[in-house]
Amino acid sequence: MSWQPKDYDDIPGTYVFDGRAANPAYALNKLLFSFNEEANRLEFDQDPAAYCDKMGVKDKYKDAVVNQDFLGMLRMGANIYFMAKMAIPRGTSVQDAGAAFQGITTEEFIANLQKRAEKLDELIKAKGDYWNG
Repeated sequence: MSWQPKDYDDIPGTYVFDGRAANPAYALNKLLFSFNEEANRLEFDQDPAAYCDKMGVKDKYKDAVVNQDFLGMLRMGANIYFMAKMAIPRGTSVQDAGAAFQGITTEEFIANLQKRAEKLDELIKAKGDYWNG
């Protein structure tokens, strides 16, 4: 199967998660999904590199996991929801991860969220009291 270019392939500031991104990152996403089970999280915490080996995660994917490079994982096709299974139990908040994705501090990320939220009520009213993105 060959991947055809899509309109959404070049959206500034985003990392598209589609089949083309997910396919080579299958082992990475399988590892991240495994963190749904506490026993797997505990095993990972004992030896992250060995757990990567067990799950078939290799090369740059393994390096990103071992170094908790969340932005790197996202760029390589990690499912952001599966990645939360790794980040949050290890003390990385959603805000910490969001800041890492944008290359800013957590404090800057939170300030940006709060600034955007200030106008949310106005946007909702302008859309007819509903919000659809």
